Order: sequence, then C-alpha cells, then structure tokens
Amino acid sequence: MRIKYTIPIVFFVALVIIEKENRIISRVSDKLNLKQTPRTPLQPGAFFHLALKHNVSFPALSKDFKVMKRRLENYSEHQERPAKGKKHVLLLATTRTGSSFVGEFFNQQGDNMFYLFEPLWHVEKMLTLDTGGTNATASAKAYRDVLQQLFLCDFSLLESFIDPLPVNHITTSLFRRESSSFLCEEPVCSPVVKGVFERYRCKTRRCGPLNLTMASESCLKKDHKVIKSVRVRQLENLRPLAEDPRLDIRFIQLVRDPRAVLASRMVAFAAKYKSWKEWALGGDGPLNEDEVKKLKGNCDNIRMSAEVGLRQPPWLRDRYMLVRYEDIARFPMRKATEMFRFSGIPLTPQVKAWILKNTQVSKEISGVYSTQKKSSEQVEKWRFSLPFKIAQVVQRACGPTLKLFGYKFVNSEKMLTDKSISLIEDKVFRA
Repeated sequence: MRIKYTIPIVFFVALVIIEKENRIISRVSDKLNLKQTPRTPLQPGAFFHLALKHNVSFPALSKDFKVMKRRLENYSEHQERPAKGKKHVLLLATTRTGSSFVGEFFNQQGDNMFYLFEPLWHVEKMLTLDTGGTNATASAKAYRDVLQQLFLCDFSLLESFIDPLPVNHITTSLFRRESSSFLCEEPVCSPVVKGVFERYRCKTRRCGPLNLTMASESCLKKDHKVIKSVRVRQLENLRPLAEDPRLDIRFIQLVRDPRAVLASRMVAFAAKYKSWKEWALGGDGPLNEDEVKKLKGNCDNIRMSAEVGLRQPPWLRDRYMLVRYEDIARFPMRKATEMFRFSGIPLTPQVKAWILKNTQVSKEISGVYSTQKKSSEQVEKWRFSLPFKIAQVVQRACGPTLKLFGYKFVNSEKMLTDKSISLIEDKVFRA
C-alpha cells in the first residue's frame, strides 16, 4: 500500500540533514580536521526555497530548523556572468548506455577540465523513501539545484546529501571519486591520513580524504566543466540551468537501443532482473506487469526529453545534442570530434590517444563496468544474449522510442541473430 505523505518532501530532507548535523562524530573525524579555507555560504536554489514558504513546526528540532532557515534566508547571489571561453556540459543518459565510456572522453581532456562522475548518486540515495522509491517532483528539483551549484563550483548543497555528513568540508565518502581525474590530482590530492578508510579512493596516486574546499577552489580555475548523470529523467526540468546567465551550458543526451540496454542490465544487475530471466526461460505465468510499466516509463522519459531537445525551444537553441551509443561505438573518433566541437571544448591529443587505446582492447580487459572495450563489437553483442520473446516485449513497450532513434524492429529470432542485417538505421539528428 502506498503511503500518502502530507508533509512536503523538502522537510523530509531537512530532518535528515539536521539529524546528520547532530550526529556524534567518530574518532576518524579528528584525523580529518585539516586546515580549511573560507567556504561559499550554503546556496539553496529553488528546491530549498520551498522550505521557506511553509511554517511547519518541528517541536524537537525547532531550534536547528530555525538556524537552517535563517542560513537560507540570509543567502544572496552575487555571481557574475561566466568568463568568456568557460564551458559547461551535462552528459545525460540512463544506466547501461555507455555513459561512463563517453564521459571518460571529457575526463581525459587535460588539466583545464573539471569532470564529475555521478554526483547525483548521493541525492538519490538520501531521497529514497522507505517505500523503495523517490518523490519524482522533489528529486527533480533537488537534482537540478545540486547540478546548478556544482557547475558554479559550489559543493555545499551536495554536502548536505553525502552520508556521513562531511566534517569541515572533508569527506571519505564521495561516490566514485576515482572516476574524476581532477579530484585525484594536485592541488586536490591532499596528504594521506593514516588509518582513514576511503571506499572510492584514488587509483592513480595515494591521496587523503577529499577536501571539498580545495575541490571547489580548483574547479574555479578550470575553463571546462562537465558532469555525467544517469538520474535526470526529464530534460525540461533543467531549463533553469539553460537560463542561468552564469552558465554557458550544453546538454548532450546519450541514447542506446532499449533492447541492448535491457540485455546489459540483465547481466550487470542480475538479481534485480531475475524475473525477466525466469520468464524468458519458460517460467509459469505472464511477465510481471509492473516491470513492463517501468520499462515503458523509462523509454517514454528518454523519448520525451529527446523530442524537447530536437524541437529546439528558445531556451535550448544551440544547446542540445543527441548522440547514439551505437554511432560512438562504430565511429568513436568522429563522434568525439563532433561532441567536443558542439561543446566548445578543445579535443586534446590526450583524448585522442585514450580513444585509440580504449576502443581496441582484448576481451580479457573488457569487463561489465569497464570503460575499456573494443567498441565496435559491443554494438551487436546483445543480439546473441537477449531472448527473442524479451525483444518483442521491449518493442511493444518502447516502439515510439525505437522509431525516433532509428532502431529497426525484429520479427523473428532468425532476424534478431542474423549478423548480415543491421538493426541501426543511418540517421542524422538535427537540432
């Protein structure tokens, strides 16, 4: 039974933040008390401004809540327009579309790049309710506001969602820190603190816990800022970013054949997609209807975002690009050149070298979560692992999406596995 929440979701977040702020810090926090530089005040954005519109009483926490409310009310913006040449790019995708691989193109750009890998993971985790889902409206606003502040090199709002809460702006818990090169390089790479465990520690060199003040200062010196996310459901929700005069933002939406995405998810998230496998192998009864609805919902969100982007409303004019994973896999250098040109970011020799090295690797190196793949082989691989009956379900649920992106339907198992028949139409997406 679904619970009806009468208190706005923002107060759920406020309660969690207050609880975390009052938490007794463990001995580890003493080791993390490094020298700090002044921080930008908390920047609430539209999401947290909602909290100020309601006079809800929290008897046990009223003092803490009033302090937080006063912080938000005292905040005022004094930011200038972005300096000429500074670019902001948001890479939008869903899971198992090759976004980590494509994001790495930008991560390899060089010393002038601020690349952040999936910062919204923390937001999604905190906003996940006991029912196992999230409030779509609240999460969309939170995602937007966190992204907006990160593009401005302000980590304070993201800090509110990191668990455990950073101590003096220092954390050992930033998701996949090692996937963002600038977080593992000087000056952000601070001295190692003995005895402190960091789950997502840097792989290329030994660094201490992440100092978000230093990360913010380093970010401000970068001309190019790119963030990758698989959690934004609707492009329309990001309109305030496009209209923010402080940002010169571009949106790159990465899509992939929904049949290939499902085939990949059934391998990467085996337990979650167990019912699909059992049904495909001849399990009793029909496929779970909720699973099909979820699949259709995902496809519809992707398609509707693309339709908005390709329609080019005034706020998106010259700011949107649609790219198919299959085209990147077959023509990586060509598509990388197009994406960098669209973004206004130089395609450096480091990027070209990385692409050449990582699109022609052996099967021994290429794993489920690896960014090293012989990319041309990945395009057709799913056709030989996905049962035809599941392909049919995807085609019924995601038909309009397949048509929009130029993926051909299959009408038999023979056609599905026939290598001589390409399921990818030659298509140019004009925006």
